[in-house]
Amino acid sequence: MNEKPLYHASLYKHSELTEQIIGAFYAVYSTLGYGFLEEVYEKAMDIELKKRGLIPATQMPIEVYYTDIVVNDLVILELKAVKTLVVEHEAQLLNYLKATPFEVGLLLNFGPKPETKRRSFDNVRKEWLVAKNKS
Repeated sequence: MNEKPLYHASLYKHSELTEQIIGAFYAVYSTLGYGFLEEVYEKAMDIELKKRGLIPATQMPIEVYYTDIVVNDLVILELKAVKTLVVEHEAQLLNYLKATPFEVGLLLNFGPKPETKRRSFDNVRKEWLVAKNKS
């Protein structure tokens, strides 16, 4: 009677892809653990994502910044190698989503304990993109 509803990944936009990416994150984390620079994790994620048949683009330029990886031209990955994720890391990812046509982002922390955060920002909420598409 007090059954909790089952988790359905399909509730999220690009959920199948983000689940594959999170699986790759945990595979890399299991292999490398904590303590490397973000660039090491970026290279390892690139290799693992390709092994899984995905199409990563590393250090992809966006309007103002570079983001770490974009997978299948749909999901931004922001990689961290810090003790714990903080609000500023989530804000950075959300700003990337607001500044680009990408709608889904994953924040992946290769810290002492692996952490993942999934964020989305629909394109219909991006005034600059809506205006650009009307012209």
